[in-house]
Amino acid sequence: FESNELFAKLTLAFSSQIKTKKDQEAPDDKKATTKKKVKELKVLDSKSAQNLSIFLGSFRLPYKEIKNVILEVNESVLTESMLQNLVKQLPEDSQLSVLGELKDEYDDLAEPEQFGVVISTVSKLRPRLNSILFKLQFEEQVNNVKPDIVSVTAACEELHNSSNFSKLLELILLVGNYMNSGSRNGAAFGFSISYLCKLRDTKSSDQKMTLLHFLAEICMEQYPEVMRFIDELIHVEKASRVSAETLQKNLEQMSKQITGLEKELEAFPPPSDDKDKFVEKMTISFYFAKMAREQYDKLALMHTNMEKQYEDLGTYFVFDPKKISIEEFFGDLNNFRTMFQQAVKENQKRKEAEEKLRRAKLAKEKAEKEKEEKKKNSQMIGIGAEGDETGIMDGLMEALQSGAAFRRKRPPRQMGKPLFYATSRWHRKCTPFFVTFWDAGSSKYLINS
Repeated sequence: FESNELFAKLTLAFSSQIKTKKDQEAPDDKKATTKKKVKELKVLDSKSAQNLSIFLGSFRLPYKEIKNVILEVNESVLTESMLQNLVKQLPEDSQLSVLGELKDEYDDLAEPEQFGVVISTVSKLRPRLNSILFKLQFEEQVNNVKPDIVSVTAACEELHNSSNFSKLLELILLVGNYMNSGSRNGAAFGFSISYLCKLRDTKSSDQKMTLLHFLAEICMEQYPEVMRFIDELIHVEKASRVSAETLQKNLEQMSKQITGLEKELEAFPPPSDDKDKFVEKMTISFYFAKMAREQYDKLALMHTNMEKQYEDLGTYFVFDPKKISIEEFFGDLNNFRTMFQQAVKENQKRKEAEEKLRRAKLAKEKAEKEKEEKKKNSQMIGIGAEGDETGIMDGLMEALQSGAAFRRKRPPRQMGKPLFYATSRWHRKCTPFFVTFWDAGSSKYLINS
């Protein structure tokens, strides 16, 4: 992207000052003397100072103003990302203590260390920043934890209450016992939920369908009410994405942060600055600490109820909740639910293809039958040469006896005035209703009534 045009536009738009003609004509040695003197670091190492300088450069606020924003807990300026970076780049407490003692040498310090001098005057700076950051993140933490608890609890209740899913399990057990009759797996009283996903592994003799497709077809045709289990287990998918371990860690972290905030507020010294609103905004004005504790207590109670529901589910389906995680159990159920829906769709497509093939076969057979009938019905009278009168008469008699003569279309009349000659010889041998004529125009014998 480098180009002179780009640099020219930047210079024109963001130049801090415009040099006069006199300044432009100044000698080089004078320009050299006006360069900013680089100050040496006294407390911070170069890497820490550089990172802190980059962070401060993104603020574009005076150091005193940054201090006041923190004291006032001004959430219109303070953001989550800003506080995270500040906590990360903030010098150690020991370094801040040393910098606080260098306030008389403020002008001789590098900019990152000047910021350290200003910010070191804030009492309990790091706990204060962590508490404000927790306040900004609290709603997001609740929104991350609460839906997971609700989803697992609802999924447990749905499984308990779904009579159609129970019927499906009964049908699967019946089919499985019938197929396994005579083997060591026959006459089973139950099976593990994880086996549901293995129904697709058993294929029919012709390899055209699986046991899962068979069960889906049976339910569709004979037990349509069982198909409603798909809509009765709507929270299973969300529950399958919940990690009980992560959920537990998030709640423990939240409890730890609330407890730490409560302790900090109890031991927090009286404000030494009129702008210091930390205690007021955390307790008196907005009751954040109290509200956070109440929210957490509700979440903890919901989580306890969720764990109890899952334990009851383990008793209901006969598995150990401590060995099979929430994510694993509901993951198997969700996979089966998805595979069952897919099997229903594939059955429908297979039936449509079979019906299409059946119709095509019937259409083909009908066409062949009509063709054969047409061939039989369209058998025409063979007429030989003009002198072969015996063959002609034999053909006429055969046509009359078979009835083919009655189904022949009358040929179109010839244009003009053709001559007809009745042959009395043939007339005497024909029936009284038919005579033969010789058409001089086409040189052929015709049959007429």
